[in-house]
Amino acid sequence: MASGRVILTKNEAFAYKLPPGQNTGKDTNWKANSWNLSKPDWTGKLKLVTGSDKSCYIKLESAGSIYAECQVDNYPGPAVTTVSDSSRYFVIQMKNKEYLGLGFADRSDSFDLNVALQSHFKGILVEEAIEKESNEPPKEKLDLSLKEGQTIKVNINIPKKSTRNRSKSPSVTGRGLPPPNAAAMEAAGLVAPKKFPAPPTKQTNPNWIQF
Repeated sequence: MASGRVILTKNEAFAYKLPPGQNTGKDTNWKANSWNLSKPDWTGKLKLVTGSDKSCYIKLESAGSIYAECQVDNYPGPAVTTVSDSSRYFVIQMKNKEYLGLGFADRSDSFDLNVALQSHFKGILVEEAIEKESNEPPKEKLDLSLKEGQTIKVNINIPKKSTRNRSKSPSVTGRGLPPPNAAAMEAAGLVAPKKFPAPPTKQTNPNWIQF
C-alpha cells in the first residue's frame, strides 16, 4: 500500500481472533459475546489511511510494526462489518481473506471510525459527480444577439400635441342653467322695475283743457 493521508487515529484498539467457523465469513451474523473480550489477542494503535486509489486502509500498529491491515473498497461493505450485539465491535477482513475481530473500550471511538469511513466514501462520490459534470460538453446557449444587417422595428403610439391638450382639458358633459328672466329679477329686487309710458288720454271735446 502506498503511503496516504491519515484521516483517523485511535491510540487504543483491540483485535480478537474469531472462533473456528467464524473466521471464514460464511456466517455473517457475528456476535462479540462469543469472543474472549477480556483477553484481546492484540492491543495497539489503529490508523485509517487513504490510499492512492479510492480505497482506504485500516492499519493496526504496535511498536512501529503492523499487526494487521484491512483494505476497504466501500462502506458499508464486506471488508468492515458491525456485529449484531454491540456497537463497539467490528469484524474486518484481512488481505489473506481471513476475518479478525476489532473493538474499542470507548463507544465514541467506534463511532468515530464509523463516521470517518462514511465521510471518506461520500467525499469520493462528490468528487466523481464534479468530475463527470466538468467532462460533459457545455450546453449550447441561446444566441439572442442581432446578426449583421438585422434590425428591430418598434411601434410606439405617441398622440399628437393637439390631441393631448384636448384630452387634458375638462370636458363639458351638460349645459349650464339658463339666466333668470327679467320678471324674476324684478321680483327679487335685483333690478329696478321697468317704467312704461302712460297711455294717452282720449279727449272727447277738443275745447276742454286738462288740468
